[in-house]
Amino acid sequence: MFASDNNGARPVALLAREGAARDRLRDAVAAAGGQVVLEDDPNTLDAAALDASATEVVLVALEPAVEDALERLDAVLESPRYTLMFEEAEIIARREGWESQRWIRHLAAKLQGHGNVLPPGPEDDAALQPEPGMPVRPAELHVDAPLQFHLDEAFEAADTVPADGLYFAPAEERQPPEVMSFEELMAKAQAEESPAATAQETGPLPPPLPPLEDPPQGMVDTQVPAGTAAAAGSYSSWSLLEDDAYVAPAAPVEAAAAENPSIASLLSSSLSLVELEPESGESAGGPVLVLAGIGGPDAVRRLLSGLPEDFARPVLVQMRLDGGRYANLVKQMARVTALPVLLAVPGQPAEAGNVYVLADAVGLEPDGAGLRFVEASAQLITALPVADSAVVMLSGADPALVPEVLAFAAQGGWAAGQTGDGCYDPEAASQLVVAGMPGGDPEYLAGELATRCAQ
Repeated sequence: MFASDNNGARPVALLAREGAARDRLRDAVAAAGGQVVLEDDPNTLDAAALDASATEVVLVALEPAVEDALERLDAVLESPRYTLMFEEAEIIARREGWESQRWIRHLAAKLQGHGNVLPPGPEDDAALQPEPGMPVRPAELHVDAPLQFHLDEAFEAADTVPADGLYFAPAEERQPPEVMSFEELMAKAQAEESPAATAQETGPLPPPLPPLEDPPQGMVDTQVPAGTAAAAGSYSSWSLLEDDAYVAPAAPVEAAAAENPSIASLLSSSLSLVELEPESGESAGGPVLVLAGIGGPDAVRRLLSGLPEDFARPVLVQMRLDGGRYANLVKQMARVTALPVLLAVPGQPAEAGNVYVLADAVGLEPDGAGLRFVEASAQLITALPVADSAVVMLSGADPALVPEVLAFAAQGGWAAGQTGDGCYDPEAASQLVVAGMPGGDPEYLAGELATRCAQ
């Protein structure tokens, strides 16, 4: 065991096996302003000693050799008085130079509870010195920068930006339109249609028509007395409707229902245009497939912690682990999300609102209106319903899957990749962003998923 002498820093318990990763973690905690009050191998650590220590933060170096020990310490680590932090031992051991300094700044931000991760710089900018050649244009500095997610965020916030109060419409645009009453409109219409106005516009009026003569005796309706005004010359009583015209009687619905029992049952049933809610166990939408690898545990935790508790889609997490310790991964992810986290079992359906950790030999296949897990080595992407699913590639995702994900997006699916600090292996995710797919940190991607899946 080891305890530092820095009494003014936040107490930290360092749980790691002896080696380069443990030494670098010790130096990083000291450089980040922490105080190591307990340092031990998780395989030999007594749970009572950890519980009796005055530590506030437990920093664990993850590797397959300590998975069983962490499961033994679960009861103590789940205490609300501890802040748990996990780092991968393999990545810690190979950090050097600038990457190591950046990691120490992030570790300090987590220990001290602030968001300042920028390196220290001079207070005054250095004086600009003339240099030969053309200066670098601003556009050249951002050739490979993923800007699409910034544009999407600006478009969504455009309606909430306050308007400019210095702009005034021209006088002719601000004049209200002329409003006329009904009487004024009728008078204006009569004046425009008056004979004098018509004569001035179109010339002299044509001669009036001769008076209507009596129709021949044979054409007079025998039901009207001959010689009356209605029969001879008055057309005010003419009509296109005949009084004795045939009217088809409406067939009573009750009679039809009595003759046909199926119609009666249809009339007695309640009809609705409202779509019925899915039954319990059915998926309300396509799943979200999360692909990760090296550096993935931290990215997956950040993504899952950003999803709301009413997220109505199945979330499938595929992350290759040496030794297949997927049950321990389920426990780790269950601590950071309000959604239920389960281990995918072949034969069971993928239900909405659950997070499933997929082992190496677990695949998907359609099952009625949803999906169910099967024992297969086929790719998961081809089994997804394209129009209603999403694929997110985080740190360490397999670059060989990028063509399949791009084909999935070309057919109408939503795909995105992780960018920014904390993405230790960005090869696959960067290829998605360069191809025009959305990109951002795990918190941003969780917000995008929550917004799109709520529509």
